[in-house]
Amino acid sequence: MLKNIYNYLQTPEKSGRRLGLFRIFFCIFGGLIVAYLGMTLLAFLIPGEVKETAIISIMFNTLAWACATTWIALSYTKFSAFLKVIIPTLIFSFALYIFY
Repeated sequence: MLKNIYNYLQTPEKSGRRLGLFRIFFCIFGGLIVAYLGMTLLAFLIPGEVKETAIISIMFNTLAWACATTWIALSYTKFSAFLKVIIPTLIFSFALYIFY
């Protein structure tokens, strides 16, 4: 069962012209999660007042979301798109847990 799912996710699409529903879903929502977690971590790391760091994070969130979405969309396989969402999410989540 898991081996079949793994083989399905590892197989690249035949046509590079279409992204597919799986990668579109991960691009939009995975990019949003990675961007928000990254900007929240950035707000913790920037020295200064909370108001200033919140404004900086809000301003750069759209850029971070666009960059993360493009990075995920350019994945060669569905499995690599999945990993490009899961690994940064786990790293940012653990870092936020440590700083908070």
